[in-house]
Amino acid sequence: MMVSSSDAVVAARAKYEPVIGLEVHVQLLTASKIFCSCSTRFGAPPNSNVCPVCLGLPGALPVLNRKAVEFAVLAAMALNCRINETSIFARKNYFYPDLPKGYQISQYDKPLAQFGYIDIKAADGPKKINITRLHLEEDAGKSLHEGFPDADKKTAVDLNRTGVPLIEIVSEPDISSPEEAHEYLIRLREIILYTGVSDCNMEEGSLRCDANISVRPRGQKELGTKTEVKNVNSFRFIREALEYEIDRQIEVLDSGGRVSQETRLYNANEGRTYGMRSKEQAHDYRYFPEPDLLPLVVDAEWRSAIARELPELPEARRARMVTEYGISDKDAVVLTVNRSRADQFEEAAKAAKNPKRVANLVQSELMGRLKAKGIDLEDSPISMKGVAVSADLVESGGISGKILKDLYDLCFERSQDFPEVYEEEKPQQITDAAAIEQIVDQVLAQNPKQLEQYRAGKTTMLGFFVGQVMKLSKGQANPKLVNELLGKKLGS
Repeated sequence: MMVSSSDAVVAARAKYEPVIGLEVHVQLLTASKIFCSCSTRFGAPPNSNVCPVCLGLPGALPVLNRKAVEFAVLAAMALNCRINETSIFARKNYFYPDLPKGYQISQYDKPLAQFGYIDIKAADGPKKINITRLHLEEDAGKSLHEGFPDADKKTAVDLNRTGVPLIEIVSEPDISSPEEAHEYLIRLREIILYTGVSDCNMEEGSLRCDANISVRPRGQKELGTKTEVKNVNSFRFIREALEYEIDRQIEVLDSGGRVSQETRLYNANEGRTYGMRSKEQAHDYRYFPEPDLLPLVVDAEWRSAIARELPELPEARRARMVTEYGISDKDAVVLTVNRSRADQFEEAAKAAKNPKRVANLVQSELMGRLKAKGIDLEDSPISMKGVAVSADLVESGGISGKILKDLYDLCFERSQDFPEVYEEEKPQQITDAAAIEQIVDQVLAQNPKQLEQYRAGKTTMLGFFVGQVMKLSKGQANPKLVNELLGKKLGS
């Protein structure tokens, strides 16, 4: 029997297990850099947001940004980390064109926070991914290799990003698949966004991820040789890069070779990784304490003040909203994707007659239209308040479901919120029982075959009759009255 290449891959993967650890760099949303007053604004002209401190000029001394520390502590608390009262800044020495000082101020053996975790949903149930450390550091500049004259011979350097405050979040090698890595990153980004300490915009470099990956025979305790995949700029590409690298390492081992410990880059167009350089060890960076900065002390009083700023986090908020508003778990996930959306829903839900109907309309009527238009919920012409207004009208019988659909379509056509369109159109629902009875009689008279089927026991035909009445009334008949009158007519 011939084994297909896909079968061969499955068989090879069955012999090995991947071990993955992630290092995530998150840019903090401060107005100024971590050790100077230069702006952190993205998109400024190259090399315009710089000064002697971030350029590393002689005699310039760093001054720590208090807000960066508070943001870092807030993120660490949200990630269940232990905050160390005293942490030490260190010099990490390496030589790149975009690192003007020849070293990066970071933290090494005494970081700001340690021993955190994130709970994720894995294939076989809930799983805890432990976080080794969270530390503060400054960003490097950016080397540019495209879009400039002589780009094939020269590298352009923009130092605006130099000195922008970062937190680095290092996981334990607890991740067992690319899918788990993807889930971990989604949960991490969600939590960080809720704290408000970063916008986590991957396109602007506010969130960057390095992945460490090794494989070992299943059942073996000793770790295999790891490679590092650097600076992948989307969660999807991280998953793809890990899948490729797992298969590549398995192929190397199965052919009798040895995996080299190296740093690799992922080419998204080709769907593969390429070797970049041998992987540095900690001693290669020659860490030593930063002589120009005192130890960072975050005492109990300061920690308590920061803890008071910690918002209700996504998982806890979902659980509360399910209980408080009677919505489904699925609705809760959609409505708590970010803090702003959750705030808007809760404000609307508290004012609505039926919060569950508000959630249902978001899922059943709004999300489909947004997807068709390629629009995010945050950019919807219908606000969460508008959804609540429409839900109340349906709840009170002021409009039917058909009228609501038509009005939602008009909202998207005109880029207007629901209350405005409703006021302009003023659709009236037919609530006169006599008028609806005439339409019911007409429908029954026009459909004798279906009426016979109903009376023969096919009660599902009721839905057909309701639909025909609503069609004849152009969606304006009161659904409750329609059902009542049909029930009487069909019963007799």
